[in-house]
This record gives sequence, C-alpha cells and structure tokens, in this order.
Amino acid sequence: MASSTVGAQPPFSTLAISTNEPVVSVDWLHANIRDPDLKVLDASWYMPDEQRNPLQEYQVACIPGALFFDIDGITDRTTNLPHMLPSEEAFAAAVSALGIKNKDGVVVYDGKGIFSAARVWWMFRAFGHDKVWVLDGGLPRWRASGYDVESTAPGDAILKSSAATEAIEKVYQGQVGPTTFQTKFRPHLVWTLDQVKRNIQDKTYQHIDARSKARFDGVAPEPRKGINSGHIPGSKCIPFPQMLDGSQTLLSREELEKKIGQEGISLDKPIVASCGTGVTACILVLGLHRLGKTDIPVYDGSWTEWATQPDTPLSTSER
Repeated sequence: MASSTVGAQPPFSTLAISTNEPVVSVDWLHANIRDPDLKVLDASWYMPDEQRNPLQEYQVACIPGALFFDIDGITDRTTNLPHMLPSEEAFAAAVSALGIKNKDGVVVYDGKGIFSAARVWWMFRAFGHDKVWVLDGGLPRWRASGYDVESTAPGDAILKSSAATEAIEKVYQGQVGPTTFQTKFRPHLVWTLDQVKRNIQDKTYQHIDARSKARFDGVAPEPRKGINSGHIPGSKCIPFPQMLDGSQTLLSREELEKKIGQEGISLDKPIVASCGTGVTACILVLGLHRLGKTDIPVYDGSWTEWATQPDTPLSTSER
C-alpha cells in the first residue's frame, strides 16, 4: 500500500492507490487525511437487535473530518424494504449535500471493522464512482493504531448529514435542485427479484448468500420479525465473516481464494451475492473485488424481499 507524509505529494491522486484494491490501511489514511480531495465517511450501521445508534456513536467518536453517511436515510423512499438503493437523482443530491465531488477520493469506514462500510463502497461504485475504498479494520483498527478521534463531531458535519437526508426527501417529492456530484448508474451491479427468479431456472450465475449458516439452513430466526429463515434455491452459503481475519480486516488474496474455493465457487463463472437486506452481501463483493472480480452484482432486496413474496420458493437444510 502506498504511504506518504502529509504535504509530501500533490493533491490526492488515484496513482497513490489503485481502484483494483478495495481497501486502504489506517496508516495510509492517517498520512493522507488532510488532503482536500479526500473525503472520509462514517457509514456505521447496526442490525436492529443490536440496539446501537450509529449517529450518536459518530457524535461521540469519529475519525477527524469524517462525515456521517446514513444508510437508512440515503435510501429509496418508494419501497418499504430497508435501505434499498436510491434513484440516481436522489443519490446525487445526497452526496452533493455532503460536499463530495466526482474528483474526490472517498474512504468509508464503520464502527465494527468491515461491515456496513462495504455497502456504501458498493453504492458509490453502482453509481459510477470508482475512487472509493473501505478503511481496512475500520474505526477499531484506527483507534488500536493510536490515531486520534474527534470526541465531538463538528456542527457543520452534523448539518451536512441532515442536509443529505433532506435532499433525498426533496427529490422523492419532485424537487430536484443543482448537484455537484454526477452519477453514472451501472445496472449490471444491481439485481432485482425477477433476475434472481430467472437465475434459478437458467443457473447462469453462482448465487452466494452472506448470512449465517443457521439462518441459511432455516434453523435460526431472521432478525426481522415476520420473515421466515431459509435460502433461495440453488444458492450457497458463504457467511461474510469468512472474508475477514480476527481483527476485522480483509483477508489476503491467497486466503480469499481458498475460502471461495472451499465453498465450490468458481472464479471463472459469473457470481451474484445476497444477504438479509443487501448490506453484508457487499462484504462478499469486497473480497471478490480483491480477487479481480470487479463486476459482481448484489441482489438489493435480498432475503427480506424474497421471503416476503407470495410466490417465491424457500429452501431449508431439510429440503
């Protein structure tokens, strides 16, 4: 990983890090954090049963200069499904409100290590922005490395986060204003319910599911009430923690290849990823990106959409 000292290089350049590599180290970020063309986002998000408030945690401790990216706020307002990908206009409006421009490099982190940050990394890529990376090991590794955190998020940062959510709401109300960030949607990175249904029949794509084996097998409950556990017929279970080491950093290429191969997945054939609501599937996509598979789609509705349809088949370990 390239490293430098603050002020030792010209304004942020993608030559410093490759878009083929999906993560950057905390040392790299610390060395480059003052670069005006580098934006840092806290994209922390937690499962409903964890009862953690990511915005409150951000306000208590964040990487200096980081802005809060609200996964549950920057979302499609036309569906009841959780944090679905917003429209191009809505994403552009929200990201513009955060003060991010197309020329900027974006580093995304979260409070677990690598968890929800991968979702925001994928969102930026789905809308055509390749200069985006996940902070390897996230806030825990940043703090463990002895780097400073801000104990009080700046007022303007809080205002920008609120403005991003308001900008989304306005777009869905038909009020589209000027933007500083231009999107270029890549539909091949986002799968719909119908595409998954077709794939069950034609089996063109290997379908991998990032949820736990117990949820996949239908022997443990889903975290959301009223949703049966189980899996999409023909899919294979690769729980997302298998992409990470004990310090919640992304495994090496060699280790990732071994994990993927052990599950019978071929890197020479197309792959699609899903999970519970489209968050942890992006961790599988992150790992596969490190292996050179940069075009893996995510089934955005994932199990929460699939399991609540009246006509979709559900499989368990017993069937």
